[in-house]
Amino acid sequence: MDLEISPSSLVELKGSTVPAIRVVLRSVDPDQVRAALEASLGASPGFFEDELAVVDLAAFEDEGLHLDWHALGDALGAHGLRLGAVSNAAGGLRASATAAGLAVVTARAPVRPRAAERPPESAPALAEAPPPAPPPAPTAQSPSVIIDKPLRSGQQVYARGADAVLLAVASAGSEVIADGSIHVYAPLRGRALAGARGDTGARIFTTSFEAELVSIAGVYRTFEQGIPADIARRPAQVSMVLDSRGEQSLTIQPLSVS
Repeated sequence: MDLEISPSSLVELKGSTVPAIRVVLRSVDPDQVRAALEASLGASPGFFEDELAVVDLAAFEDEGLHLDWHALGDALGAHGLRLGAVSNAAGGLRASATAAGLAVVTARAPVRPRAAERPPESAPALAEAPPPAPPPAPTAQSPSVIIDKPLRSGQQVYARGADAVLLAVASAGSEVIADGSIHVYAPLRGRALAGARGDTGARIFTTSFEAELVSIAGVYRTFEQGIPADIARRPAQVSMVLDSRGEQSLTIQPLSVS
């Protein structure tokens, strides 16, 4: 007996939040971008394992700039990033991105501290960072997703609209993503991406820092050259700071658990 299927049931449209790596460009020269990626990630083809990349063009105004999207896609693809969308694009860059078949999305502007909270111009970028405040207690508005089993290599969890709390090891090759902060009460050996929707105040905590990559609001740091001795396999936290030029960067500090 043949079953009739209603045409309206063949396609379902559902809202979805897809984690992506935000790539902030400060050059439209693909060769410079490729060199910068190699300097940052080293010889690591496929480091990001086919993850979606959203290119942030907020640093450029519409001044007739040209960007070779195919060459840029190749530069990102060398490290496993798949160029799929652009944000904060204006004028000709926006038009050329659309013509290249890329999605143009509107990114939420990062939250920046008041000027009085920025480190003084003469201060070192990280050394003068203020001591971290304790994380706020979870509330109904900031729920937590609790994972009490080990994350194996290749596994991924995403705490949408929440903090992620891991009570077991995050193995090398695993990935934990959260819109809020990430708390790992065990060794963190994989990748941790906090503030996935742009929350620059999010943090990453672990009782044993052994991470492959950490990221907050799209600003990431890798450890191919090794983890600093003062935090390797020790309690640590990751937070975002502004350097003397107002640029965002990540700082990793020892964390006392006594």
